[in-house]
Amino acid sequence: MQRMAIQYDITHTTVYRYKKPVTFGLHRVMFRPRDSHDLRVLATDLQVSPESFTRLIQDPHSNSVALVQPMGEATELRIVCSFTIEHVPAQQDQLALDPAAEFLPFAYSVQERLDLEHYLRPHHDDDANGTLIRWAHQFLHTDQPNSTREVLARMNAHIGQSLEYKARDEEGTQTPLQTLALGSGSCRDYALLMMEAARRLGIATRFVSGYLYDAALDRAAQAPGESMTGAGTTHAWLQAYLPGIGWLAFDPTNNLMGSGQLIRVGVTRDPAQAAPISGSWYGDAEAYDGLEATVVVTRRKG
Repeated sequence: MQRMAIQYDITHTTVYRYKKPVTFGLHRVMFRPRDSHDLRVLATDLQVSPESFTRLIQDPHSNSVALVQPMGEATELRIVCSFTIEHVPAQQDQLALDPAAEFLPFAYSVQERLDLEHYLRPHHDDDANGTLIRWAHQFLHTDQPNSTREVLARMNAHIGQSLEYKARDEEGTQTPLQTLALGSGSCRDYALLMMEAARRLGIATRFVSGYLYDAALDRAAQAPGESMTGAGTTHAWLQAYLPGIGWLAFDPTNNLMGSGQLIRVGVTRDPAQAAPISGSWYGDAEAYDGLEATVVVTRRKG
């Protein structure tokens, strides 16, 4: 059955402030939602102050990236991206896996392994004591077959239930062992923890940055519902590649799987590659006066 397309308006605003005029180097901006069969970008607008030179490229993961070079001096750098998208939520959570991948452990085909190599290989090998492997194995049954989908669903739910969510404005991501030791983390820390744990079970995963639609924050929503964690700013989750389904989204922050509320922007093998904005400025070291970033996602009526 054809699922109804939903249209959203998205405005992503980032403001850097300085106590005295500074100049700026090149900034890399990854804000544009990622087109596919289930998501179409209908309209875009990028406004930058001060006046800037902008060009668009695709990175090695085929993410859309704007290279922005602000001109002249300023006490504020303001980047405002606006989009209208059409989203047809996929029913991946209801699709059947390839029979050979229904239970763990399973093997990808030779061709799949060639393409998935960087998503299968753990990127954080600082686990000499096997802490992360033991943590991942707690989701496996020892007395019955382990459904691939159910193991991932249990892990996805456990992270949000057992850890304390703490938003962080500073750049960077905690290692999985740091997140487990602290018992807390942000959405990107949760995503990386599940990515690395799933990779140790032989499942290919990748990091996803994007936006989260939260009806509780949408004044125009007819049925606001329960509030989501991580809305109002950029959000992070992961995708696992499951034969027969493809890339299936998991959001351990909100215990979502294959959800239409998740609007992807960038996909990468590691969180460090998915920074929404990165760049440089030149001036007095004490000039920096803070950052403000907001994301507003509203659903269009229709």
